[in-house]
Amino acid sequence: MSYDLTNPYSGIRMQPAMPNLYPLIRPVLRRLAPEAAHAVTVRALEAGLGRFMTDRAARQPDPPILAQRLWGLDFPNPVGLAAGFDKDARVAEAMRGFGFGFVEIGTVTPRPQPGNPKPRLFRLEEDQAIINRMGFNSGGLDAAIDRLHRRRHTGIVGVNLGKNRDSGDAVADYAEGIRQAAAVADYLVVNVSSPNTPGLRDLQRRASLQGLLVPLLRTRDESRRRVPLLVKIAPDLTPQEREDLALVAINTGIDGLIVSNTTVDRPVGLVSPYAVKSGGLSGRPLFAASTALLADMYRLTRGRLALIGVGGVASASEAYQKIRAGACLVQLYTALVFAGPSLVTDIKEGVAELLRADGFRSVAEAVGARAAHSPGSSERVGVAHAPSS
Repeated sequence: MSYDLTNPYSGIRMQPAMPNLYPLIRPVLRRLAPEAAHAVTVRALEAGLGRFMTDRAARQPDPPILAQRLWGLDFPNPVGLAAGFDKDARVAEAMRGFGFGFVEIGTVTPRPQPGNPKPRLFRLEEDQAIINRMGFNSGGLDAAIDRLHRRRHTGIVGVNLGKNRDSGDAVADYAEGIRQAAAVADYLVVNVSSPNTPGLRDLQRRASLQGLLVPLLRTRDESRRRVPLLVKIAPDLTPQEREDLALVAINTGIDGLIVSNTTVDRPVGLVSPYAVKSGGLSGRPLFAASTALLADMYRLTRGRLALIGVGGVASASEAYQKIRAGACLVQLYTALVFAGPSLVTDIKEGVAELLRADGFRSVAEAVGARAAHSPGSSERVGVAHAPSS
C-alpha cells in the first residue's frame, strides 16, 4: 500500500537547531489526493528533508535492552517499517533515519506494473485506519535492485517480493525476485497474502504453499548469498488453514513468518464513510485480529520459528503485546499517518521501559512470554538472543 504522513495532529518533534518545515508543507499535502501526497512525501525524503522531521532522540543509540541477534543479523531495536511505504527502494536510508531498527521495501514485482485503477487508497480518519487496493504497483525489480546496490549499507533492509498480476507462473516470478534481491537484501519476504491481486491468497493453501516454497528455498540456497526467507500471511485464515500453514512453514524450513497483511474483514464499529470501500484494511481495527493470529502461529509452530508482528501497532503497549504474543520483531506503517515519525522513538522508549518493569533483560527474553504463562503452553525453542557484549 502507499499513503502519506500528513495527519495534522502528527505531533512531530523537531530539533531546535533546525527549522520545522512540516507545518509549512502539511496544508499543501492535505489538499492532494492520498497517493499524490505520498509521492510528494517520498520525493521530499529523497531530497534529504527527512532530517527536518526527526528530533534529537531519533539519532541517539538505542538502549541495549532492545538489541537482539536474529538470522545472523544484529537488530539495534525491534521496531521496523512495514512494506508499502517505500515500494521501489527510494528512501530506505531516509526512513531508517527516523529510528527504525530495520526497513522493508516493496512489494516489488519482477516487471513494472501500474497496479489497480485509481482511486485505490482511502484514509479512515475516525477509525485510525487505511483501506487500500493498490494491486502491487511497482517499478519492477531492476530499478529497485539498482537503487539498493547504490545505497549506503548502514542498516538492515528487507525486500518484499510479489508476482506480476498477469503472470501464469508464480514460482518463476518469486524465484526471479530471490535471484536478484539476494545480492542486496538482508532478508527476503514472499508476499502471498495481499488481497488486491486476484488469486494470490490461494497460494497460502497447504499444497500450493508447499509447491511454492520448496523450489523457492532451493533457489535461495543456490544464490551467492544465503539470506533468510520469510512468508507474509493474511489475517483472514480459518483454523485449519492456520494449522496447515504452520506445518508447511516448519517442514519446509523457511526462516520466519510476517503476521499479518491487511484484512478483507470489516470489524464492527467502523464509523468512517470509507469503510465500505473494497480492499485491505490496516491500522487500529486490525490490531486484535492480527495479534490473535500471531499468538496462534507462535503456538502452532511451538516457538520454533521467528515471527514478525504487524497490524495496528500504534503505541509501545501494542508493540509489547505483539512481542509477548510471540513476535521477535514488530512493524508499523499506518500509525505513522496518524501519529508522525516521532512515534518510532516513542515506541522504542516505551518498550524498553515495559521490558525493565517486567524484569526482562532483553527483547528476546520477552518473546512469547504470554504463551509461556498460558495453561498448557509448550516449551519454547529460542530463535533470537541478545548480542553478546
